[in-house]
Amino acid sequence: MNDKQSASRLILEHVSHNYGTVPVLHDMNIEVNPGEVVVLVGPSGCGKTTILNILSGYIKPVSGKVIREGIIRTVYQQDGLFPWLTVSENISLGLRLVKDASHRNNEMLELIQLIHLEGFENYYPHQLSGGMRQRVELARVLAGDSDILLMDEPFSSLDYQTRLRMRLELVRLLEKRPRTVVFVTHDIEEAAQLADRVLVLSNRPATVGRELKIDAFQPRGLTDYAVIQAMKEILTELGL
Repeated sequence: MNDKQSASRLILEHVSHNYGTVPVLHDMNIEVNPGEVVVLVGPSGCGKTTILNILSGYIKPVSGKVIREGIIRTVYQQDGLFPWLTVSENISLGLRLVKDASHRNNEMLELIQLIHLEGFENYYPHQLSGGMRQRVELARVLAGDSDILLMDEPFSSLDYQTRLRMRLELVRLLEKRPRTVVFVTHDIEEAAQLADRVLVLSNRPATVGRELKIDAFQPRGLTDYAVIQAMKEILTELGL
């Protein structure tokens, strides 16, 4: 475990939340270990994104305790690229706290190489495919001193083949630049392929109905035994 992984810590203790009179989370207990990829799955509207917003500090829960240590960056369903900035300028936003110009430039070049977009530095987002834009987004959030990535269905707007490629891209990038990750998805296959641990949430108000640890090396293929078995167990817990 590197220093960046050991610096991260995310804990929810007996967290409950509601929007007005609608209860969303009930007595939620989650602990994310440093360097771990934890994937949240559950019924639509059960509060998965609310959990990310609480972990990030964007909203404060009605009750319970939140412990967060480390620099957090978030990846959303639609990429957060600025359309008026080029690829290199968008990635530079993640390096804005790096004061040394030479170090900042070297970091930029390394990130461009990491996402295999050499030659596209001066392209604008509208000139890129959906998968390329998400790779730029990943480079931006992996830049600089981030410790934790909160990912809210980042590949859901992509076509199926591109989603498969992006899962492998994410695994590869995290191998090169390890981070602690909390990943929300509605895709059972995606959860089984990416997670060290899957938390299956109940219907609203959500609690953790099942915790599933997946002990299998990365990258994982869709036909790997561990992936198929995990999908069966998740689907069973969801009543599907």
